[in-house]
This record gives sequence, C-alpha cells and structure tokens, in this order.
Amino acid sequence: MKHNFRKINHQYARLKPVFLLLILALLLASCNLPAPQAQPQGEEIGEAASDLFLGDSGLPAPTPLPTRPAYAPGELVEYTAQSGDMLPALAARFNTTIGEIRQTNPIIPADATTLPEGLPMQIPIYYQALWGSPYQIIPDSLFVYGPADRDFDVVAFVDSMPGWLKDYTFYVAGEDKRGGELVQYVARNYSISPRLLLAIVDYQTGALTLSKFTDPTATFSLGYENDSRRGLYFQMIWAANTLNNGYYGWRTGKLTSFELRDGSLEIADPWQNAATVALHYYYAQISSGAAYQQAIHATGFLDTYTKLFQFDPWSRNQALIPGSLRQPDLLLPFAPGKPWSYTGGPHTGWGTGEPWAALDFAPPTEAGGCSPSREWVTALADGIIVRTDIGAAVLDLDGDGDERTGWNIFYLHLATKSIPPVGTSIAAGQPIGYPSCDGGRSTGTHVHIARKYNGEWIAADSPLAFNLEGWIPVNGSRAYAGTLVRFGKTVIASEVADSRSRIESRKTVQQ
Repeated sequence: MKHNFRKINHQYARLKPVFLLLILALLLASCNLPAPQAQPQGEEIGEAASDLFLGDSGLPAPTPLPTRPAYAPGELVEYTAQSGDMLPALAARFNTTIGEIRQTNPIIPADATTLPEGLPMQIPIYYQALWGSPYQIIPDSLFVYGPADRDFDVVAFVDSMPGWLKDYTFYVAGEDKRGGELVQYVARNYSISPRLLLAIVDYQTGALTLSKFTDPTATFSLGYENDSRRGLYFQMIWAANTLNNGYYGWRTGKLTSFELRDGSLEIADPWQNAATVALHYYYAQISSGAAYQQAIHATGFLDTYTKLFQFDPWSRNQALIPGSLRQPDLLLPFAPGKPWSYTGGPHTGWGTGEPWAALDFAPPTEAGGCSPSREWVTALADGIIVRTDIGAAVLDLDGDGDERTGWNIFYLHLATKSIPPVGTSIAAGQPIGYPSCDGGRSTGTHVHIARKYNGEWIAADSPLAFNLEGWIPVNGSRAYAGTLVRFGKTVIASEVADSRSRIESRKTVQQ
C-alpha cells in the first residue's frame, strides 16, 4: 500500500486542543499517553533549567506526533522542495541516489544548483528505522542572520526585558560587552539569528525573564560541561557552533543521524528542514528522553520563542535561498604576477566543523610562520566594506550595505591596520588588506575567504561551487585537505606551500 504522508508542520502547534486530541486519538488509538506539560514560566524556570538539561527532568514525555510508515524499498514518496535544497543532500536524507532522483524527476535541469522552493517531486525512499519527529519547529529563514533580522535591534530588545541578561558583561574583542551586545557579536560571527540565540538562552536559563541568576560567568548555563566553555559567553559560542554543525550538516547531507546524550540514535526525518534538524541536534547534545522530547515539542523551545517575540515563526517564513542560484564571477584573492599557495582546502567558515565554506591562500614568502607580507589580498568582486573586526572584513557585493542580504565575502586573517574602513567601496582586484595571522588561531600568514548568501554560509564544494576564475574546490578526507581543479589541472592544498599547492591568478582586471 502506498502512503502519501505529507509533511507535518507548524500548523499542529495552532490546532485547537479538542481537534488535536481527536487527531491523536485516531493515529495513536492504542496509546494512553499524558498530555504535554507546559514550559515553566517566571521564577520557576531557573530551577527547572538545570534539571531539564543536566539530568532526568522528571517530566512526562509530550504526546508524540505521528510517525512515518515502513516504506517498501524504492517506493516513490511525495516531496516538496524546500528553500536551499540540493540534490546530494536529498539523496542522503532519503537514503537513495542522485541518479534515482533525476530519473523520477526529469524536470530537474542537468545544471541544477539549488532547487526552487515548492517544486513537487517524487523521491524513491529506502526506509530506515529510528526516524525522528516530523514536526517542524522554525523555518530556515529565522535560523540564519539574514533578511528576517533586518528590523531587529537585539541590544534594545534585551535592554527592554526584565531579565538579568542586560546586566551581564564579558570582555571580548578588546572591550567589555553587555548582554545584548554579546548576543549580537556571536550572531554576526556565526551568522545565526540573534532571536534564535535569545530564545535558546531564555528557554534554558530565563536570562530575559528572571531578575536573578546564580553567577552566569562561572557555570555551564546551557548544559555543555567543558571547562573551556565555562560562563554564558563561551556557552553561547558552543551553542552557535553546535547549531551550525546541525544546520549545515543537514543542508549538505553529511549529517542524517546523531546520538542523544544517553547514547540513543535518532535518524532525522527526511522531510525535515535544516533549522529544525539543527535544533534537534543541539538539544541532543545536552538532553535525552523526556527533556529532549519537551525541547523539540511545541510546548518547549518554540513556546519560549513565540512568547518572547510575539509572533508565529511560520508567519514570517520566506525563501532564503532561491532556486537555480548562481554565484557572481569571482577573482582569486590576489593580484596576477606572483603565485600564491593553496594552504587550506574546504573548511569551516567560522568556528569548528560545519560548514566547509572557506578556502585559505598564503602569499609567496621566504620566511615562515606569521612573518609580515607586503603582498596584498585583493577583492574578489566589486563591493562595499560593511563590517570589520580584528583581522576580519566583510565585502558586500550587492551594494545595499547589509551583510544579511545578498552575496557577501568574508575575509579573515587580514592585518587589522591594513583593512579599509567600513563604507569603503572597492573594485574587483583592488587591495583589501595584507595577509597575516590576525583574528583567531593561525599557523602562518595567509587569508581565509568564505561566501554567504542572505546570511547563509555556502559550502565551497557543492552544486553551487566556490568558483574562483574557473578553479573549483573539491573536499578532502578532512577539513583543510582537498584540491582546486580547472581544465584538468589540479592544485593540492598543503600547509607546506610546496610546488603542488601553487596557484597564479591570470585574470587582468580593467581599471
């Protein structure tokens, strides 16, 4: 029997209680399960947070949502393309192949990069046990630091709330930053929505709603017990990095399953969206059992998010990544005439792990380590400098002055004093700074470059490849390994900067 099981979405959260009970009674007639328990509010949340994520919560499990049937091998199922979908990831999620998907959907162009949102498809599925919940928590457009956050002033919002977060300070990037400024700083670096970070922090600590919290600078407030991540700021860094690993792992098809804190395995529902899988993956690191089910249910994180910001997240869903997205023409990040070395194949754009959005290049030099270089790093395309930091600059290519929209190029390890000020217009091929070791850890002078579109990091090796003058990156067996390929020629990434890693720009820019 063929099942046409459509995607369970946010609408479950808005069903009237009686209607919901009727549906669940039909689908789970043999189960006698307790009703969902509401998220603790007000002063209760502080005590409940540690129990909820650091041990057995004692809470009854929320009423489960419907699960998928056991499909026959290769059975065709209905799927509607979501914003940002790419064929390699769909094949991994449905445990099938790109060839089988193309065979059943000949409408997909041979040169497809991203699929258009709403495209109806049939996908051959190969059932796997232990699928997780099909319930979708928030849309992808509210996960990244993108267009949906243009109207959100995170500092003003935090300052308007009664909680302790507005008074929390931490020294970072050369200055003391207050609560809202810290959230903004983490959000920009990891390109994660500040609303998302605030809801996570408040759900677990009451930071926006409680007036007191026991020493947030010295605790594992978000549940990640690691001495190098002690204190709220470092816990937020860990949270943002973990969320990105879940989001981009799902986006690229590298992550389709994960373990919960108790060691149990969950295989993400193939129909899920990246933002929901990211939240599942995040809460799996710090909880299991009833606490995990509570967090990913409508009465958990989503309830906190909705109450904080006073809107249904799905009412603001928008296409984050359009179908058939194309990258603009981009140059190599250095001038013609002298070969540079390809020292880092695809690796994380920011943080550790996913996404593998960045590439590294080092200038010719006789000295090693972090010796100064007088060889300029150059602009990949025409743009405007919209943000700078220690060793970092963001070049906005669409000219609107906002890194949350359109194409942006992120540069890291530029000599801080050589970076042009914010607002500077730069033409393709013009200097943007000297390579250095500024900004984070670095074993030698080089530049790190990565792409974002509408706030989403774009994987270097993907159907939407990081194309630099025709050079296409290919992932290696690990981060920083890999190659660049053009017209049959291959350059191998190597920190040694040997002859096999050298590459030269040959594109002359018209001034």
